[in-house]
Amino acid sequence: MKNLYSYFKITHDSSEKAREFLKYIGPGILITVGFIDPGNWASNMAAGADYGYDLLWMVTLSTIMLIVLQHNVAHLGIVSGLCLAEAATIYLKPWISRTILFSAIAASVATALAEILGGAIALSMLFHLPIKLGAVFTACFCGWLLWSNSYKKLEKVIIGFVSLIGLSFLAELSLVQINWGQAATGWVVPTIPENSLPIIMSVLGAVVMPHNLFLHSEIIQSRQWNLEDETIIHKQLKYEFLDTLFSMGLGWAINSAMILIAAAVFFTNQVPVDALDQAQTMLKPLLGDGAALIFAIALFFSGIASTTTAGIAGGSIYAGLFEEAYNIKDHHSWHGVLLTYGLALLILFFIDDPFQGLIYSQIALSIQLPWTIVLQIYLTSSKKIMGKYANTKLQKTLLWSIGSIVAILNIMLLQDMLK
Repeated sequence: MKNLYSYFKITHDSSEKAREFLKYIGPGILITVGFIDPGNWASNMAAGADYGYDLLWMVTLSTIMLIVLQHNVAHLGIVSGLCLAEAATIYLKPWISRTILFSAIAASVATALAEILGGAIALSMLFHLPIKLGAVFTACFCGWLLWSNSYKKLEKVIIGFVSLIGLSFLAELSLVQINWGQAATGWVVPTIPENSLPIIMSVLGAVVMPHNLFLHSEIIQSRQWNLEDETIIHKQLKYEFLDTLFSMGLGWAINSAMILIAAAVFFTNQVPVDALDQAQTMLKPLLGDGAALIFAIALFFSGIASTTTAGIAGGSIYAGLFEEAYNIKDHHSWHGVLLTYGLALLILFFIDDPFQGLIYSQIALSIQLPWTIVLQIYLTSSKKIMGKYANTKLQKTLLWSIGSIVAILNIMLLQDMLK
């Protein structure tokens, strides 16, 4: 009887912990949306179609880097009650903070460009809408979603979108023959094939994204945690890490699936991919109409979800310039959303090649990324801001190592482009 009681007690405690964990799932999922966005689709399709399984290691590396960075920046939001943009405005000299934050807004515009363009391409695939008309619809629809919904409602909607995207890629994977031996090697053995550096950098920029670092430090505060209670802070830090680990792992799986499908379908058949709509068209004779339809629907959900989170990030950064938290009903936050979407649409109207636009938007993100990483490390290492939760020597070493890798890859990219 005692053993039976112990069994039920352990089972009850486990289920309680599981329910407790589920309460904190959400912020990490919204970050995941940012790196399974249409920009990732373009980068991953190009990586798989041109180099097979060889660049899977970049998804693994960038996801590990992402977990460390996102976990670290979430600490800033939990401990200080400030997002990255607010903290930069409060604790840095104005010329430094504004330079970094304006470049971050530019990165949010580049992000929104990729997301809006992806939604427009999906609408073109599904309903034959012109790209520019589809882009306007995507931006307006996401603006309406942000204006009319509370954060908690948006979180549920976006979790639903991510679930559908994940299921779509599971369905696609079930239709293709994957060389799992080559894939396993590709995940862990770094190789840089000739002329692959722009694609490597676009994969990096598509996974580790500056706007997501600003976004996570903002939305992690959505639970309105009590900053005065040390026990509660410690608990939230623990659950935040589990949320981040789970969500980033999900993103790793979806990004890997994109490269696996492209490698199995396009690289194996020596079919180059120059556009997402071309990828969908080529899927039809190779895998059937159903696969092509699933591809387009998943891309549409990806475009809508990621455009929404890009808008939140842009609004949060702009509001941070005025030392304010994100609030869609506040004019600074709303102006930031409009600025992000408006400039993205303006640039989009001058792009002739949508697929290359997606690739280069990701490269632009990877170039801005080191500046955001430096800002993050400085703020989270400050005892004045973080108190006893400031970065340890080990954490600073790890964070600076990641920043150095990003900087070195950027230098290699610039050298490659200047050849």
